[in-house]
Amino acid sequence: MGEQKPRLSGASSSTDSISIPSPSPSPSPSPAPRQHVTLLEPSHQNKKKSKKVFRVFRSVFRSFPIITPAACKIPVLPGGSLPDQHRSGSSGSRVTGTLFGYRKGRVSLSIQESPRCLPSLVVELAMQTMVLQKELSGGMVRIALETEKRADKEKIKIMDEPLWTMFCNGKKTGYGVKRDATEEDLNVMELLRPVSMGAGVLPGNSEVEGPDSEMAYMRAYFERVVGSKDSETFYMLSPEGNNGPELSIFFVRV
Repeated sequence: MGEQKPRLSGASSSTDSISIPSPSPSPSPSPAPRQHVTLLEPSHQNKKKSKKVFRVFRSVFRSFPIITPAACKIPVLPGGSLPDQHRSGSSGSRVTGTLFGYRKGRVSLSIQESPRCLPSLVVELAMQTMVLQKELSGGMVRIALETEKRADKEKIKIMDEPLWTMFCNGKKTGYGVKRDATEEDLNVMELLRPVSMGAGVLPGNSEVEGPDSEMAYMRAYFERVVGSKDSETFYMLSPEGNNGPELSIFFVRV
């Protein structure tokens, strides 16, 4: 008689029918939640309303004007210095300016009426953020944004120009581009809403720059001086006694 195979019990035979499920791929981590934007529209106050006079930090006077190559035509004021606002009876207006960007990406400039308002101007500058940080560590930076003067531009405000040739300390760096504020821009402005002046880093968007990305920023008050319909300048204001960097940004049609 042939040898009979042992019969497995029902409990043990169930091992033949059990299928081990293959491990499912782990879900990708969700991106960091976006800030709810609570920024306000700029008020566009009447120009005739009296304005408080803001004094420009002394170091800015020493940095303007400078001798630059002919290709970079930074406007020169009569007398070779900023006007004495107490003697002339005129004054610029104070705005909030923010320079921000990923360290290896291009830096952007945002101008706001105040930290609580939506940006009235966003310009993507022709310079990496880490390069601008290096320039600022030298103590004095002058950025000139030039656009061509043409007859068909007479009715266009200079701050509405879409494209500028950019110079930094007299050296051409490329082209600055005006753009609408993106979701990323508004997220940064919302995070910085409590900040009036300062510099630091913010968590980056890992979807764009990788998991170790950081966004650097520098925020300060700027004195906005309108020279003419073809010239506007922003001078960074520093607390008195502060030996921080000196920064001037010129918008000019030539």
